[in-house]
Amino acid sequence: MDQRISFVTLAVRDLDASRAFYLDGLGWAAELDVPGEVLMIRVGELVVLSLWAERGFEAEVGPIRRGPGLAPMTLAHNVATREEVDAVLALARAAGADPVSEPEEREWGGYTGYFADPDGFRWEVAQNPGPIGSSVLP
Repeated sequence: MDQRISFVTLAVRDLDASRAFYLDGLGWAAELDVPGEVLMIRVGELVVLSLWAERGFEAEVGPIRRGPGLAPMTLAHNVATREEVDAVLALARAAGADPVSEPEEREWGGYTGYFADPDGFRWEVAQNPGPIGSSVLP
């Protein structure tokens, strides 16, 4: 098996709200858009973010665990500068994102902040000055 991820699939409660947030708010473009079912957005050369309506997700994958707390995962968008971190967080908040945390200097040397999309999935916006951080920049 090749060491790679092709799709990141998230089950969303309201696909229309997710579409408005990602396409209209963040200015991203749909690769595939099937209203009421799925929205797919190319987020890397070989990576697609797939947002499925919950019902279709559960039909294929199985029941979704519901309840208090957060999904035990984050998505990350790395940028080259601290100013870009601030700008991306401002854009997300203008698009209606929940401003989870203000950006701050991290103990490991980076600068990051978080926002939540309409379903509460946490996005980290990060400037990571280390080699691994630089390796994921376009």
